[in-house]
Amino acid sequence: MKKWLLVPLLLLSACEAPKAVKKEAPSVAYTEAYALMKVWLEAQRDYDKLPGVSVTLVHEEATDWSFATGEAARGVPLTTASQFSICSISKLFTAIAVMQLVEQGKIQLEDPLIKHLPEFNIKQQYNDSGPITIANVLSHSSGLPRESNHPYWSAPDFKFPTKEEVLKALQHQESLYPADTYFQYSNLGLTLLGYVVEAVSGQSYDTYIQEHILAPLKMQATSTYMDASAYGNALIYGYSATQRDGSRYKVPFFNAEGIGPAAGFSSTPKDLAKFARWQLEVLKGEASEILTAATLKKMHAIQWEDPITKVKRGLGFGIYPDGEEIRVGHGGSCPGYRSVLSIDPTAGNAVAVMINASGTNPSRYANGIRNILEKTALQAGASPHQFADIEGFYDSQPWSGETYITSWGSGIAELSLPSASARLTTYRYIKKDVFRRELKNDSLGEYLFILRDSIGAVKGFKQHQNIYRYKGVQP
Repeated sequence: MKKWLLVPLLLLSACEAPKAVKKEAPSVAYTEAYALMKVWLEAQRDYDKLPGVSVTLVHEEATDWSFATGEAARGVPLTTASQFSICSISKLFTAIAVMQLVEQGKIQLEDPLIKHLPEFNIKQQYNDSGPITIANVLSHSSGLPRESNHPYWSAPDFKFPTKEEVLKALQHQESLYPADTYFQYSNLGLTLLGYVVEAVSGQSYDTYIQEHILAPLKMQATSTYMDASAYGNALIYGYSATQRDGSRYKVPFFNAEGIGPAAGFSSTPKDLAKFARWQLEVLKGEASEILTAATLKKMHAIQWEDPITKVKRGLGFGIYPDGEEIRVGHGGSCPGYRSVLSIDPTAGNAVAVMINASGTNPSRYANGIRNILEKTALQAGASPHQFADIEGFYDSQPWSGETYITSWGSGIAELSLPSASARLTTYRYIKKDVFRRELKNDSLGEYLFILRDSIGAVKGFKQHQNIYRYKGVQP
């Protein structure tokens, strides 16, 4: 199992937690890791031609690091308080609301959907199918079609239906597969579960989520809808995927309306960090008014695996094996926005990433952040940035965009940019301006020599007899 290599808590920016926690200064190892993460995120934003990226990292449930780079709109810098559409991450809140009602004994996972939603009159085209239940809707194995019978994902209008229109259109739809047969991701299914929450609780969906989830977790920056009056201000503009000429256009404002329980929420990475920290706390045995640990563990466990694709789903949560580790969470993709919340319950960490553009891959950024952290190895008490004078960008054209060298504990690390995975190469200090690459078996490989001019200023580095010119601390 991969492990993060230092126990001390990290904190460069605080976000409000549901309970008081002791905060400590960052370890020097994380100081260098955070600095490198900023360099990497800014570089990837430039090379991927993104308007902006906002990230929050959670470790040991009580700590976080947040960073935003790029623009919320032309000429307006993105901040860590900027709100995004989080689209399908909304489903996690719907799933938790359903499981709260299960814990209260008001519904059962085995209940047919129609028991709590009499309007559910979709045609079942398979006579031998089992019932469409709360459980198989949560795991996307119900056989329901992906969408309601409306073209709401279609540009330029993105006209979403109301709840009444969704229910009325059910009579014109039919099941795609027999229940409990194949995985079919279904916005329709989670939308209908939102309606079940309303029917069983006696509250509107928005009111229920606010009172029973968002308010207890102090998620003030999260809403069950997109606020039209805030679009372009607190709620930042979303942009399209890149066109052939490399440009992106601003996506018109939309609201998910009746599809809100599946795709309507807006939030910030720092607010999702609160949501992730709550889960990590519950899993460690701390009491919660929202869900019990047993229920949350069940939601995080594999409840369905597709026999063909091997897609794995919990109850509302996606399950994502990574080697020996299992991560849980969800992604979001709405017009103009991409997001991901990735939680590693075993390691006790989580990453939330939001991008204000379509056609992007936020999971890659979450994985890159973890890759950098997994290489931290500086022992507590050591001084950070021991080789500050050689840190910076080096010209590696035409082979790659550039190379960045940073102090890394008692040695240095090299990062080629752009780098989708943020994989580092580390070098051990041999003597002044001489380093050797560290191999996986702790042996040493080739040399890297720092080159200086007559007055001692860094002018480049030499590796494999090739010379790479020093560009400075700015790209």
